[in-house]
Amino acid sequence: MRAFMCMLLVVAVALSGCTGAAKVDTIKIGWFGPQTGDTALWGQAEFNTVQMIVDEYNAKGGLKVGSKTYKLDVVGYDDKGDSTEAVNVAKRLTSQDKVVAIVGAQGSGEAIPVAPIMNEAKIPLVASTATNPKVTVTESGAVNAYMFRACFTDPYQGAVAATYAYNKLGKRKAAIFMTVDDAYSAGLSEFFKKSFTKLGGKIVAEVSFTAGEKDFRAPLTKIKASNPDVIFSPNYYTDVSLSAKQARELGITSVMLGGDGWPSENLISLAGTALEGCFFVNHLDFSDPSVADFKNAYKAKFKKNAELNSYMVRDALAMVIDAIQRAGTIDSVAIMKALETTDIQGITGHIKIGPTHDPVGKDAAIIKIVGTEMVFQEKIQAQP
Repeated sequence: MRAFMCMLLVVAVALSGCTGAAKVDTIKIGWFGPQTGDTALWGQAEFNTVQMIVDEYNAKGGLKVGSKTYKLDVVGYDDKGDSTEAVNVAKRLTSQDKVVAIVGAQGSGEAIPVAPIMNEAKIPLVASTATNPKVTVTESGAVNAYMFRACFTDPYQGAVAATYAYNKLGKRKAAIFMTVDDAYSAGLSEFFKKSFTKLGGKIVAEVSFTAGEKDFRAPLTKIKASNPDVIFSPNYYTDVSLSAKQARELGITSVMLGGDGWPSENLISLAGTALEGCFFVNHLDFSDPSVADFKNAYKAKFKKNAELNSYMVRDALAMVIDAIQRAGTIDSVAIMKALETTDIQGITGHIKIGPTHDPVGKDAAIIKIVGTEMVFQEKIQAQP
């Protein structure tokens, strides 16, 4: 009998070891972006960043929310830079994975179509670099209740580019070279044109190409004939680098100017000297001391430099974590309400969310390509 009681005691101790430890609940945060395709470099950098930050919180014991502490978990999917795939993974994250919020959705073409899904599921999404106004505001002017962003918008950066071209570079004749089937490129072109002409400049040519093209000589020949003193190229770095090389081969010497689709570790290596002396609008100065800790931590962990999207998704995630803690709950509706009053200092600048769920008053950085370096010029705001 005594032996039997001892055996029961051993079993009881073993079971207490399995079930007696404090259970740590988990907060699931979703992410989606391109892990494959032309912009996979940015998507991979984003997911690396989100996972790195989640790991850092968990290594310190988790995230304190109200009286409880939670482990963080990121659930990520490849949207392949495709709008249909973005819709599919957004549905999966909200209905199957039960995330409390999503960060990422780096492309406007992928972020815009998922807005109805987020609104219906009542789960907030904070876009990293999706800059088209329609991400947060519908065609009718209604605010998408569950859509937010960490970046400034295309109307703003288009106006910044136009202001810099006209007032700082003294340019008066601009050609626009855009991707016709891309929401980001088309929107940024529209807002540059509006601001540049308002300032007194003239658009001497508007030519376009289809995403995926490799030979830009035909549209570039049309641009050459218009004799612009600046070419606005609101495209992604892969197209920018190749088209710039072909432009120089055709004898086009105009300064090229672009937006936040340009910055990448691969831009200059792909373009060679074709972009020497050209400029682009960016969300931050990569050499700013305030970003050094993050930049160094990323490089130490992944053995490569952080991309722009790394910095942007870091701030998108910071917005979500701040909202969760201020809400004091992991209820997604409460998190959305807290996001509406976001007022934090990010590494890309001060982020105060306005009535359209966009940051208000963020400065833009002008970057010049000098040799093999991207050199900060100045912080600038658009001329009203």
